[in-house]
Amino acid sequence: MLKNKVKVFRVEAGLSQKELSSSVGVTRQTMSLIEKGEYNPSISLCLRICYKLDKKLNEVFWINKEEFEREEG
Repeated sequence: MLKNKVKVFRVEAGLSQKELSSSVGVTRQTMSLIEKGEYNPSISLCLRICYKLDKKLNEVFWINKEEFEREEG
């Protein structure tokens, strides 16, 4: 499963879930699921989130190689 630091960087930026979700075009509920790791966003959405948080993609979203290989099985 894709891991992320969306919540950490959102809080650092002083944004609520509602503010971030509105600015990237998703519902607050979707943003909550992304932050909890229960929803894998598209690459486009990942990039919109990163641009809004002024972070690089690999700072916010990642998957460890070992975990990826286990999932691929």
